[in-house]
Amino acid sequence: MSTTNNGNDGACTALEPQLEEQVEKGSRSRINVGMVGNYADSDETRLLLTPEACGMLTSSGIQVSMEAGAGVDISFSDDAYAEYGVKIVTRDEALKQPVVLSFMPLRAKDVRKMTKGAALLCMMGHDLFEPATIKALLSQHIDTGCLDNMYSHHDIPIFANILDEIDGRVAVMYAEEALSYLGGGKGVLLAGVAGLNPCEVMVIGSSSACVHAANAAAANGAKCVIMDNDVSALETIRPSLMPQVELVAIHPRVLANRVKTADVIILGSTTREFKFPQVLSSQLKDNVYVLDLNEMHPSVSVPRTVAMAISNPLINFFEEMKIKEGLDGMVATTAGVQNGMVTYRGKLVDKLIGSYTAMPSVDIRVMLSTTN
Repeated sequence: MSTTNNGNDGACTALEPQLEEQVEKGSRSRINVGMVGNYADSDETRLLLTPEACGMLTSSGIQVSMEAGAGVDISFSDDAYAEYGVKIVTRDEALKQPVVLSFMPLRAKDVRKMTKGAALLCMMGHDLFEPATIKALLSQHIDTGCLDNMYSHHDIPIFANILDEIDGRVAVMYAEEALSYLGGGKGVLLAGVAGLNPCEVMVIGSSSACVHAANAAAANGAKCVIMDNDVSALETIRPSLMPQVELVAIHPRVLANRVKTADVIILGSTTREFKFPQVLSSQLKDNVYVLDLNEMHPSVSVPRTVAMAISNPLINFFEEMKIKEGLDGMVATTAGVQNGMVTYRGKLVDKLIGSYTAMPSVDIRVMLSTTN
């Protein structure tokens, strides 16, 4: 929530007069959080907090209100949350809280229901922010932060790393199922058995999710290679990979030879832009399984695991927010939090979103320096 930061003079602008009393009675004494569930017409299943995590927040004086039924996707009932002190409310009531939690960005109609000057914390940044949503966020002066774009004090994108690890591991789980007879595959085991060669897994990309996918495949007994179009990127990730994972630079001839024997191809983010050559499609093995991590998030299949993993750093996040008297205090003092902000004090501060929505943006660091 945008408040006047008592510990950082001039770091934050004052709220409109009608909000001053709310701020004084609310966020300065404790933080009130409203958590909403996923949209029924979306494929999203993940949630940010488990009941136990909510209990840890409520025990520290942070009140959590949750939309009724929000925990269904992660197999937790409203009663499970209520047992930990969570107040079960309607969606509109949850949206009225000073800090709103949503896994995916809210749609414009929900943003307009939020309290002016409140804060929104979500995941799944850039591509899901529609122009109408950005306009509503700016109109409502909502301070919006994407957790997966934020960095910890150790310069680690902790929320993004958690999703990447789960996405990478589940990608291999998908592959194992797809190769099985029941999964519609040719009925082979990823790892092979004594006397038989294991399946070959080719991971294209050097992102964190790619690294975790390669390690999961190797740990499961597959023969695995990870490829990228930048040798320095391959050297950088080498210490994070299991020793049996091959590291190979993308070269047309090498790529053409590799795809002929691959049983599983996992596409991820490469250092430089890369498109899988269409001409190679005819050279793929029958029943090869191809998964594009750029197009999907396998972690939607294990939303409870996601919630449990995300809850841990999110508890720490809220504890710091409490110490610094709100999101404003964190933004003013923490570069890693600034990095994840999308809208702040009625301004769009994410350059990438500004570029593809054709909306003007400002640099949040410049913005803060001119108001301090």
